[in-house]
Amino acid sequence: MSEDSEKEEYSDRTISDEDESDEDNFMKFVSEDIHQCALLTANSVGDPFFPRTTQILLEYQLGRWVPRLREPRDLYGVSSSGPLSPTRWPYHCEVIDEKVQHIDWTPSYPEPVYIPTGLEIEPLYPNYKEDTVVYLAEDAYKEPCFVYSRVGGNRTPLKQPVDNYDNTLMFEARFESGNLQKVVKVAEYEYQLTVRPDLFTNKHTQWYYFQVTNTQAGIVYRFTIINFTKPASLYNRGMRPLFYSEKEAKAHNIGWQRIGDQIKYYRNNQGQEGRHYFSLTWTFQFPHNKDTCYFAHCYPYTYTNLQEYLSSINNDSVQSKFCKIRVLCHTIARNMVYVLTITTPLKNADSRKRKAVILTARVHPGETNSSWIMKGFLDYILGDSSDAQLLRDTFIFKVVPMLNPDGVIVGNYRCSLAGQDLNRNYTSVLKESFPSVWYTRNMIRRLMEKREVILYCDLHGHSRKENIFMYGCDGSERCKALYLQQQIFPLMLSKNCPDKFSFSACKFNVQKSKEGTGRVVMWKMGIKNSFTMEATFCGSTLGNKRGTHFNTKDLESMGYHFCDSLLDYCDPDRTKYYQCLKELEEMEKHINLEKVLEDSDTSLKEIALDLESSSRGSDSSESNESQTYLLKLTSQKKHLKTKKERNSTIASNQNTREEPEVCDKGHLVQRHKQSNSDVKATNPDVSDDSIFDYFRRPFPNQGLV
Repeated sequence: MSEDSEKEEYSDRTISDEDESDEDNFMKFVSEDIHQCALLTANSVGDPFFPRTTQILLEYQLGRWVPRLREPRDLYGVSSSGPLSPTRWPYHCEVIDEKVQHIDWTPSYPEPVYIPTGLEIEPLYPNYKEDTVVYLAEDAYKEPCFVYSRVGGNRTPLKQPVDNYDNTLMFEARFESGNLQKVVKVAEYEYQLTVRPDLFTNKHTQWYYFQVTNTQAGIVYRFTIINFTKPASLYNRGMRPLFYSEKEAKAHNIGWQRIGDQIKYYRNNQGQEGRHYFSLTWTFQFPHNKDTCYFAHCYPYTYTNLQEYLSSINNDSVQSKFCKIRVLCHTIARNMVYVLTITTPLKNADSRKRKAVILTARVHPGETNSSWIMKGFLDYILGDSSDAQLLRDTFIFKVVPMLNPDGVIVGNYRCSLAGQDLNRNYTSVLKESFPSVWYTRNMIRRLMEKREVILYCDLHGHSRKENIFMYGCDGSERCKALYLQQQIFPLMLSKNCPDKFSFSACKFNVQKSKEGTGRVVMWKMGIKNSFTMEATFCGSTLGNKRGTHFNTKDLESMGYHFCDSLLDYCDPDRTKYYQCLKELEEMEKHINLEKVLEDSDTSLKEIALDLESSSRGSDSSESNESQTYLLKLTSQKKHLKTKKERNSTIASNQNTREEPEVCDKGHLVQRHKQSNSDVKATNPDVSDDSIFDYFRRPFPNQGLV
């Protein structure tokens, strides 16, 4: 057990006088010669002076009773000696016995987005109630709120609406992460689908994941999902549904692939109670007869997938030495929330020097792309490369890979079983209702008491915008230098990954509706680099990947680029750091000039693009001019040196640093004055000297060489 995890778990416990008296009575008791049995618990002995507990066992050895502690249960959450912890469902949820598994596969070529032809139709179904219901999951509405959970969910025999299969497709979604509420057969080869809202809510219909059997090859089928609630969607920007065929997987080792023709996302006439609904329709031909197939909104990544991954780490003799897996807390359904501590085993001399980096994911269960980025990060940081070793030597990584396992298990898109968005409740004191975010915030708070946290990043998915980008916080009211400093890491990330990450899509502000998010709460707690990373459900508009979908390997590669950019950001050679800072200052001047020249109508349009991922969202698009400007500086990346190389380099350069810094001071202060000349200062008490003192602060790992 690492130093941090052990002390954090038990630092609040103290020994009282009452505890000491109990211990004296216990020692008095065990000194007596008792010969009742060979092994018993302390709780089973009816002595009034004995502390009642089931954690102490008494063994009769060599004529005397010897106390020992019972072996801890689920200390690591995953164990090589037994099966994984079973998933727990709300008691009323029906669950099939079949375990759904998919192979990992990456297409040999980028999958292009769909190009509309203008001939796509918009099916409407005014008389659908008179048609044949082929699938209906009624269990979701048996309770208005969460009551209790059980392993495997509802144990009663499952029913299927259609007994006579003939040529009718058969649907199923009562498996882990599955989501499908109802299917109506409206024509011979046409089906109307309804997805289930998040449990114990009446909204958040976005995630779908279901099975189709009894297929016929060569037939053009049409599927239409009729109860989406978002007015805009990436499906209108070329996104295709995902498809998986078990026969293709077995015969050709082909996994999830993008499919569909005549794709259209449109408003329908199914509005109720003043709400409007939107439909997604597509056509498709199955490749095989009598196949078992799946459709999904994004690449599934289940709670079981995570447990199997963590079990492989725990069983690896090398990785388990520097990656400790603990149970952070249990959800309201009693599923485990895991926290990973990744670092080279600490020594007393450098235990306080190491700074911390925090990553979290899947607070929104339907944003599965965040789990694939997390997997890529873990694959790299746990690997045997010299850079991964350097990162583990330099930092302590605290990772919560799945914040909302309850929502993941039942197939929710946004909420937990409390019926609330966890990423709006980081300020809540309701530990029982929102345990995962409460314990995460508390863990970070206690970690900050011991060491500096240089970066926090919460991984998400975005349903309206392409590419991958970040949201930061607004520091301009405090100090302009701080405001620009927090943009350096995202800018570095965009340069290391120019065909996936868009800096021009990044936003740095705090909206009133986002004050309960992890990003904002951690920033207010004192973490300067506090980000939300948003990954599109679709693909890229940048570089060589323009017009193509992201696959799982693309998402996993962002985990590597995150680590690579962290090395750049913390490089003792601060050339690239100041280079990015200079570019940000130039961009700030460019933006300020545009604000002066542009009329009010254009300014309002730009403000409208600042809405970030939420239930309201936006369809903001790339600015080609801004993107061209951002890519002007494309200097070759410098490889971060090893500790031994840095020791010799810093020693040789120590005597030559002071003079350039003095020159840089005047240059930086002059640029600072110029960049602020057109804008009224928001903090007149901040002097130029204090700005420069900030620039001269050592890099996050400069004292670790």
